[in-house]
Amino acid sequence: MLNIKTIAALLFAAFALWLSTVAPTASIAWMIGILLLTIYLFAFEVIEVDETAISIMVILGLTSLPIVYSIMGLDSGLVDNERLFDGFSSNAVMSIIAVMIIGAGLDKTGLMTKVASFILKVGGKSESRIIPIVSSAVGLISSFMQNVGAAALFIPVVSRISSRSGVPMSRLLMPMGFTAILGGTMTMVGSSPLILLNDLILTTNQGLSAEHQMNTWGLFSVTPIGIALVATGIAYFVIAGKFVLPTVKKDKSESISAIEHFQAVYKINYDLYEVSVPNDSNLVGMKLDDIETISRIRIIAIQDVNSHNLVGHDSVDRSTAIEAGMTLGVLTSKEDLDGFVEGFKLNLSDKIEKFADLLSTQNCGTAEVLIPPNSTLIGKTARDVWLRKTYGLAMVAIHRGGKTMKEGEGIRDLSFQSGDTLVVHVCWEDLERLQGNTDFIVVTSEYPVQEESRPDKVKWAGIFFAIALFLVLFTDIKLSIALMAGALGMILTKVLKIEEAYRAVSWKTVFLLASLIPLGLAVSKTGTALWIAQETVKVVGDMAPWIILASIAILATFFTLVMSNVGATILLVPIAVNIAIQVGADPAIYALTVAIATSNSFLIPTHQVNALIMGPGGYKVTDFIKAGGIMTLLFLVVMMIMMNIVF
Repeated sequence: MLNIKTIAALLFAAFALWLSTVAPTASIAWMIGILLLTIYLFAFEVIEVDETAISIMVILGLTSLPIVYSIMGLDSGLVDNERLFDGFSSNAVMSIIAVMIIGAGLDKTGLMTKVASFILKVGGKSESRIIPIVSSAVGLISSFMQNVGAAALFIPVVSRISSRSGVPMSRLLMPMGFTAILGGTMTMVGSSPLILLNDLILTTNQGLSAEHQMNTWGLFSVTPIGIALVATGIAYFVIAGKFVLPTVKKDKSESISAIEHFQAVYKINYDLYEVSVPNDSNLVGMKLDDIETISRIRIIAIQDVNSHNLVGHDSVDRSTAIEAGMTLGVLTSKEDLDGFVEGFKLNLSDKIEKFADLLSTQNCGTAEVLIPPNSTLIGKTARDVWLRKTYGLAMVAIHRGGKTMKEGEGIRDLSFQSGDTLVVHVCWEDLERLQGNTDFIVVTSEYPVQEESRPDKVKWAGIFFAIALFLVLFTDIKLSIALMAGALGMILTKVLKIEEAYRAVSWKTVFLLASLIPLGLAVSKTGTALWIAQETVKVVGDMAPWIILASIAILATFFTLVMSNVGATILLVPIAVNIAIQVGADPAIYALTVAIATSNSFLIPTHQVNALIMGPGGYKVTDFIKAGGIMTLLFLVVMMIMMNIVF
């Protein structure tokens, strides 16, 4: 029985055969077939998207063999082999590599963590509130910075927000990515086509008569259109997000939290709470040792009145005194918490706020640690070794001989025995440190490995980010050089080590984009793009001006899906200008329509931003088709309405 992929393959093949009969040349006929093959492989994910791109690149390269192009009825290959791998050194690909490194550098300093914390503080854990905040921020940034750079900066932010709010990455990254693309239409430096447009206008003017000369556009000429598009994108995902955004499910093993695991295995019904100490609380002046055992709680973090945080080894210990104005991170059961809060007149927070970052699952959690037979701790108690202060292990239970003893049952006065399993709350960096300690066997293996953070390098990161941004906005230097200057500066000042810079690059994204660039070259070289454009004009040439303008926008949208947006702009601007002159319209507006419409790239992950978010979001091509299809139509409608209102 035929499946949907087979049926689709037959339909695509039939369509390609029909188009080959009307194509004016053999090279155009072959290119149409390759274009349809590319679209089919992308749409139905017969193989991975990067594998598709590499396969198409290799197929184009093989057509340069004399025996191959002779069989195809051609005089030469579809693409010059000398330029087949130009994509790997292209401005776009090198820019993406640079912004990934810059983003990793800013993240390494902790700057993006602070941004994520601010967004969580304002937006809470509600998807409908997080999406507009994140999208508005990235849209604004991408109006002055290349959209792929803005998206790369916000990927670590979205990752942290996802882990702390519980909203899946797949439901946050696509709105962020789409808005980054839309934000590029807010100024004339927001996207490569708009940056290129004024140069194309000046070049095209050389072949036009005096009455048809076009003026160049100002920096904010497109701002009203861009604002409307960004607002539309945000509203679309807020209203329809629950229907069009995918929820990428985690493995079953990942869906059970550490606390749920310990509740099931050890019957420990503990959870994390945040309480503050008012001035009139009788807890003021007491030490942790005075209250933890009798209240059956474990204080794992403290923030003092000066907002200094104490957590992990060499911080909180049993001699720590409670002061008025302190905020306490408490691990206990709900029943014991109520008694603790009421008994000491404390204020219980509705949610974890001050410790949202510090005690997030990315930084801390509950773990199991075993006492081995050769441990020097055997015969000693937790008090004897100052377990929390020395090792950063806040013990909440001890499992021995099939029995679990909890806080409040004197567990810190029990001498350790071989085989004891300690249930502890610990910062992951402290747990990582114990991996080489022969006094413990770390049983918990699934926890985020903590990379070195360098908050002391935030000044250098900010300086080189600002330098890169200045070069992008106020000089004529190529985008890739400007961004690589910022990336190199961060490496040389040790914001990032060179090995970390290599790891920051998504090579899947690099190969996807670099391998598609020869396809755009072949579409242009063979005359395929020009033929498609001319055939479109034949159909709509006698219609109303707004229909012709809409047709050009649709044509630009199609071309930007199968070739680079820069290539589509270069190809279509001269055609659009000549069409405008023929129908008596303003050629500059027709040219601007092309440059804006080439940002309408949401259907498949060929745009740099979509390719960038595909891996982290766990998206499939069908996810882009589902969410991007409606966004594509909205883009066209809003753009046409705003073009008519503004111009």
